[in-house]
Amino acid sequence: MKSYPELINATLIPSKKPRWLAVDLFAGCGGLALGFESAGFATVGFEKDRDACETYQRNLGGSCVETTLTPDSELPDCDILIGGPPCQPFSVGGNQKGLNDSRDGFPTFIAAVKKLQPRLWMFENVRGMMYGNRWYLDEILNELKSLGYEVDIRLFSTVHFNVPQKRERLVVIGHHGGFAFPKPIVKTWTAGEALDGILFSESPESKFLTESMDRYIANYEKASCCVRPRDLHLDLPARTLTCRNLAGATGDMQRIKFPDGRRRRLLAREAARLQSFPDSFEFTGSESSIFNQIGNAVPPMFAYSIASAVAHYLTRAEAKPSKRADALAA
Repeated sequence: MKSYPELINATLIPSKKPRWLAVDLFAGCGGLALGFESAGFATVGFEKDRDACETYQRNLGGSCVETTLTPDSELPDCDILIGGPPCQPFSVGGNQKGLNDSRDGFPTFIAAVKKLQPRLWMFENVRGMMYGNRWYLDEILNELKSLGYEVDIRLFSTVHFNVPQKRERLVVIGHHGGFAFPKPIVKTWTAGEALDGILFSESPESKFLTESMDRYIANYEKASCCVRPRDLHLDLPARTLTCRNLAGATGDMQRIKFPDGRRRRLLAREAARLQSFPDSFEFTGSESSIFNQIGNAVPPMFAYSIASAVAHYLTRAEAKPSKRADALAA
C-alpha cells in the first residue's frame, strides 16, 4: 500500500491531454483546479489575489487571470463552471439584500451560468450556508434551478475522500440529469501518516512556543472547556485548517508537540500536506500569504474525487470529447 505522500504525489498530476475545459471562479491558489486538472480537465482560473494567481500559474497547466470578478466580467466558453464564491455573512438583523448585495460572490457566479450555459456547474462553500444562512442558499438554488438545471446538494467531510483532516464543505452541483456524487472512501488517513518523512522538522522557519505562550494556551483551553489539548494528534486526522489557526498566533493555533515536550506552530509544508497538496506544489508570497492560500484552498484530493465524478458524468453524456480543451491547448 502506498504511503500518503506517495498517494497524493502520484494522483495529483495535471493531465497533458485534457478532454474538457473548466472555468474556475474565485480560484484561490488552485486547490480545486488541481483536482480537476488531475481528472482530465483543462482550467482557466480567475482570482483577485496576486500571490494566489502566481501560485496557480506556477503549478497548474492552465492560466490564472488576476482580476476582481463582477457579474459583467468577460469569461471564455467552457464545458463546466466551478468555483468557491465568497458568501457575505448576512445577519438576521441586517439588510439581507441577498443576491442584490454587491459584496457577495454569488451574483457573479449566477451571471456566469446564465452567460456560459455550461454542461455542468459546481460550487463549494462552508457548512454554515445550510444552517444560519439557509434562506440565502435557497435563494441561490432557486435562481440556478430557473436556468434549467437539476440541482444536487450535499455536505461532505473531506476525511472520507483521502484528506487527513476533519473538514466539512458544502458542494452544490447543477446538471441536466444523471450526475452522481462520489462515494466515501473507506480508508481514513491520520495526521501522522500525512506527515510521514517530515515529522518533527526543525527547519530555520520553525517557531517554537515560549513559556508564556504555553501558559496562554493552557488558560485558553481551560476557559473553553477543552477536554483534550488541541495539539496535532498524530493518530487521528487533523482538525480543520483555517487561515486564522494557521497564520494567527492564537490559543487555537495549529501546532505540533515534539517528543521532548516542546511545541511549535505548523510549517507551511506540513499544512499543505494536511490539505492534501503534493510536495511538488510550490506556493508564492510571504509566510502569512502562503498560510492564507493553504487555509482558503479546497483540498485537492477532495476536489479530485468530485472531478472524477464530473468526468464520469460527461463521458456518459457524450459521444465525443469536447474540442474546447484542445483549442485552448493549441
